[in-house]
Amino acid sequence: MEQLLASRSVSITELKRSPSTVIEQAGSEAIAVLNHNRPAAYLLPHAAYQELLDRLQAAEIREAIAASRNDPRPAIAADTVFAELDALIDEVAAEQGHL
Repeated sequence: MEQLLASRSVSITELKRSPSTVIEQAGSEAIAVLNHNRPAAYLLPHAAYQELLDRLQAAEIREAIAASRNDPRPAIAADTVFAELDALIDEVAAEQGHL
């Protein structure tokens, strides 16, 4: 049998029969949804799902920072980048004014 990654489980049949009850009984915990006694999916409360997304985003940011530290290209001053962005924004605004 596959390892369950939740302390609670419910069959797909139970979930279909009474989804509100299953969600209510889950409280703040994840629930393994079983199909023929095997995990088919996991049901997560909103707060737990949001926390996972936040952690994933933070990990992606950390990876991007680590990758940027290994970038051999010379650093560009933030003032230079913002000045170039301002110039591009002004250029787009001027073009839209001429349409």
